[in-house]
Amino acid sequence: MFTGIVEECGVVVAVDSVDSESGFSRLTVRGPLVTSDAKHGDSISVNGVCLTVVDTLEDGSFTADVMGETLDRTSLGNLGQGSPVNLERAMAIGTRLGGHIVQGHVDGTGAIVSRTALENWEVVRVSLPDSIERYVVEKGSITVDGVSLTVSAVGRDERGGYFEVSLIPTTLNLTILGRSPIGTVVNLEVDVIAKYVERLVSFTNEGPRAADKPNAAGNGAEEQ
Repeated sequence: MFTGIVEECGVVVAVDSVDSESGFSRLTVRGPLVTSDAKHGDSISVNGVCLTVVDTLEDGSFTADVMGETLDRTSLGNLGQGSPVNLERAMAIGTRLGGHIVQGHVDGTGAIVSRTALENWEVVRVSLPDSIERYVVEKGSITVDGVSLTVSAVGRDERGGYFEVSLIPTTLNLTILGRSPIGTVVNLEVDVIAKYVERLVSFTNEGPRAADKPNAAGNGAEEQ
């Protein structure tokens, strides 16, 4: 479980194919802060995807195994040596929840459509897949590449659904969203509470109503 408050920007050291047929790969990421107390089996969010630490290295890097399913359903499949990534350790019980409840289970991907620089912040528009559009509301929470953000606008145009977020200087300076160009594919995780509410109200006396549920990817448990 995470909060969506990025602790540091790390960098991908290597992406090694373990099984080319299934797409199973091993990711090596350098992040001295998040690895300072990491051990085998710990969870670290990499661009919003919960990964399980396999090993830690002396240079401040850690390795994590990534299934082909996760690579296909998230933007991790686009990473290569030198790619910057947002990193966050799993939250500890008893600490302040600075963002919102983030599982690290990606619901879908979008792409940065536009960036509008204003005096003290920047408005970023991101495309919104049809499968998760119903979960996104103005002033609600959404996770973009592991960053907890407040939705400032939701809409549709000729290209489909979209949402907007306003990035303050801290977010622009301390996360990779500050330098992600238009067209960048980003991982999206909607508020889990919305999904639970939908599931509960979908049940009737005759049983659950069929609904188009998003498939979660990047589950830390399946990475072990």
